[in-house]
Amino acid sequence: MFCGSKRRHVVSDCDLVTSTFVVVALLVTSAPAFCQSPAVGRVKSASGAAFILRQGSEIPVQAGAGVFEADGLRTGPDGHLALTLRDDTRVSLDPNSELRLDRFAYAPAAGHLAFVMKIVRGAVAYVSGRIAKLSPEAVRIEMPNAILGVRGTRLVIRAGAP
Repeated sequence: MFCGSKRRHVVSDCDLVTSTFVVVALLVTSAPAFCQSPAVGRVKSASGAAFILRQGSEIPVQAGAGVFEADGLRTGPDGHLALTLRDDTRVSLDPNSELRLDRFAYAPAAGHLAFVMKIVRGAVAYVSGRIAKLSPEAVRIEMPNAILGVRGTRLVIRAGAP
């Protein structure tokens, strides 16, 4: 109704279809933001060619960027990258390195602790965090030719060709 007039607003089928389409489009495009789990860590520093590998995309990384479970990290010939995970685990990559965060769960009150990192190639430094202290058997570092179980330590690992 318009300010006391007796004209009725008629809604056509076309208006309903258009409105429904707009609502569905908004829900579909915003769904990834609602569905994504919280970041498992943050990039503390990045220089040179440094990338996050996420869902088939290579994203140039900057300090402060969130890192999520199943993300990969890659550095180029001049790249360096350092990150800190939610349990205070610290990981850094030297040039020409790549790793993947296959699993990360840090909910100590619920007993959910897990950390699985796969080093694809290059040199990676690792300093264990709270997961390794609370549940050492929940930490696993995989490499092309070996799997390490960690018991709360610092490591520098070189994987792949020298």
